[in-house]
Amino acid sequence: MPKTWTFLSHHAHVLILLARNPEATIDNLAAACGVTSRSIVSILNDLEADSYIARERVGRNNRYSINTDGPLRHQTSSRHTVGDLIEALGSFEDA
Repeated sequence: MPKTWTFLSHHAHVLILLARNPEATIDNLAAACGVTSRSIVSILNDLEADSYIARERVGRNNRYSINTDGPLRHQTSSRHTVGDLIEALGSFEDA
């Protein structure tokens, strides 16, 4: 039976991937997350709009920095930060 759900959202996966490679391209992120480039653009826009990431133009590419102090959004984990999540999952190098 195929698995139809995951523990982390695509937004979390994108944050973790950017923590590993701040210069990842939209296509790289899409391939790693298994979603379309259009979905990644939407996720990046969400994360930037809520100040979880900042985008800096470097030549023809973007470089992303993560606001590790940003609180997680769900009420059960809002006392933790994005940095806590990245640190907790940092030992998993599967992406």
